[in-house]
Amino acid sequence: MSSITSNVKPDTTVTILTSIAIIIVAVLLQNAFASKQVLLFLIGAGLGISLYHASFGFTGGWRNFIRERRSAGIRAQLLLFAICTVLFFPILGEIFPQLSVQGANAPVGVSIMIGSFLFGIGMQLGGGCGSGTLFTVGGGHVRMLITLCFFIVGAFIGSMHLHWWLSLPSIGSISFIQLLGWIPALLIQLGVLAALYVTVIKMEANRNKEVADLRSNESNDSVSAKLIFGPWPLWWGAISLAILSFITLLVAGHTWSITFAFGLWGAKIWDALGGNVAALPYWSSGYPSLALEQSVLADTTSLMNFGIILGAVLAAALAGKFAPESKIKWNGLVSAVIGGLLLGYGARLAFGCNIGALFAGISSGSLHGWLWLVTGFIGNIVGVRFRSLLKLD
Repeated sequence: MSSITSNVKPDTTVTILTSIAIIIVAVLLQNAFASKQVLLFLIGAGLGISLYHASFGFTGGWRNFIRERRSAGIRAQLLLFAICTVLFFPILGEIFPQLSVQGANAPVGVSIMIGSFLFGIGMQLGGGCGSGTLFTVGGGHVRMLITLCFFIVGAFIGSMHLHWWLSLPSIGSISFIQLLGWIPALLIQLGVLAALYVTVIKMEANRNKEVADLRSNESNDSVSAKLIFGPWPLWWGAISLAILSFITLLVAGHTWSITFAFGLWGAKIWDALGGNVAALPYWSSGYPSLALEQSVLADTTSLMNFGIILGAVLAAALAGKFAPESKIKWNGLVSAVIGGLLLGYGARLAFGCNIGALFAGISSGSLHGWLWLVTGFIGNIVGVRFRSLLKLD
């Protein structure tokens, strides 16, 4: 067995402090709630480590493909979708009836089309998606912290308007698993994902005369050193995110999501400032009403988001890359504000971000996830144009 060897110089102080923080939060959760909350928090930390070490973001991958037809990021995402399709469909198809789990299914309508389109623009202006914003904040990016703050504002504003958007035309939720049965649905979806995989490879080869390898981050370090200190190849990220997402489904009883927490945080802040949040339709009944009354630590999405941030801090420290920015240019500040607002507002209209709606929707065999993919990608194309106008690159 190879020993752990790496040329990376970890930030020892940040590594120790972050490890202590994770342990303290886990102990507090165990005392205040239960082991389930502890496990979900640690799963979140694992997601943060995976996202950071593999640099697994949707925004950069989509921008590279739109501009240069570089498809490595998109192929890694398709691999993630395919693995989760294989893992999720049998469970959601009730092959084990004793398991109480729920996929991500949402109405297919105008709300999702507009919301994902706005979110797509916000991805490119804000510099990240739902998961990308969290792990880059954990990596010390101050500009992304600004994006996150306005992401929260936008999500809360979106929750105030959601009842109107839901009054617009919709054909309701459509689950391919319920419509076709889980085995036919699985085979068809894998076929579609494979076709997309081949298509983006051909487009990259036609433009660049070569195709980037998903193992491009491979180094000469031992497997154990790469696992701890990074960087990871993209295919490692896809596999680890798929496994942790599947564990989330089994433990939480629902798919991994991110942006509900942002709206909740905004609602709690507005409530603390004297706003009458409980009078808003979205926050007056069901789980949103319950979450508003309870601690944010009782909310699974919030708990996992905190874990993602701390996990990313730990990964950045282990990689010796935790270095908060000292200067932010005016155009970066403006784009972070506008992008954050679009991300939050769009996510609320679209029933989630690239994780809670796109990834979880496709992994659950829901049509809304595929609609999100199409309109969200179109929004990214527009967002890339805006990036050029603002000279962000």
